[in-house]
Amino acid sequence: MLVDSHCHLAEETYAEGVDAVLERARAVGVKAAVVVGVSGEAAACEALALAHRRQDVVATVGVHPHEAEAQGGELARLEVLLADPKCVAVGEAGLDFFYDYSPRESQREVFRQTVALARRVCKPLVIHTRDADAETLSILETEGAREVGGVIHCFSSSRRFAERALDLDFDLSFSGIVTYTSAAVIQEVATWAPLDRILVETDSPYLVPKPLKNKKKKDRPKRCEPAFVVHTARFVAELRGLSLEDLARATTENACRRFGPELAAAVGRGG
Repeated sequence: MLVDSHCHLAEETYAEGVDAVLERARAVGVKAAVVVGVSGEAAACEALALAHRRQDVVATVGVHPHEAEAQGGELARLEVLLADPKCVAVGEAGLDFFYDYSPRESQREVFRQTVALARRVCKPLVIHTRDADAETLSILETEGAREVGGVIHCFSSSRRFAERALDLDFDLSFSGIVTYTSAAVIQEVATWAPLDRILVETDSPYLVPKPLKNKKKKDRPKRCEPAFVVHTARFVAELRGLSLEDLARATTENACRRFGPELAAAVGRGG
């Protein structure tokens, strides 16, 4: 039993439809997915509508750092969506100084506002950070993010960053990147991190895990999907000397604890 703790499932991305994608995931033991609603209020509403239509989906809503300048003004409208029980977290949000699609000051300001919003609605944060580790941690600390905690999604940083994030009550979520040959630093963190503080994700439709990327060109998947989280989970389990079943059990429990009773119900653990 696994949870894909972070995926983007816009209908236009999957020609066969999101329902077919999610049924493939269920067929390989992925019992639930946390679907991220960013790229504007319409996308946030789409993610939340999917969560209401399917028992095995919960949603998050937020403003991605790529869109901080264009979409930052939508935070107030997103607060209404965050009142919905099926909306389990705020984000993804944070800083991306690799692409710099939005000016850095816009990113910082929207990130600060997002942390304040999460504290106001008492829901955890889902954090995106790239080439901005020091500033990400600084804003999380100074804006009081420890009060709500959350998840560092698609973890791709150092053990030093991980230690500070854990101290701020942020779990570490590993994507297909951890399976890549070039990911030795991430693999070290995935091996070391406390078992009760790690999650697994796909970040679909991006970041196909290495076992699938290595297929012959004609057989390689064109985009990632929640079913592929099994490959990431198996890789992390092998790093840690665990069975896939034990890793799946731990990461599912961690996800349910972090995202709350709605996710627990989605995986069949509701009371």
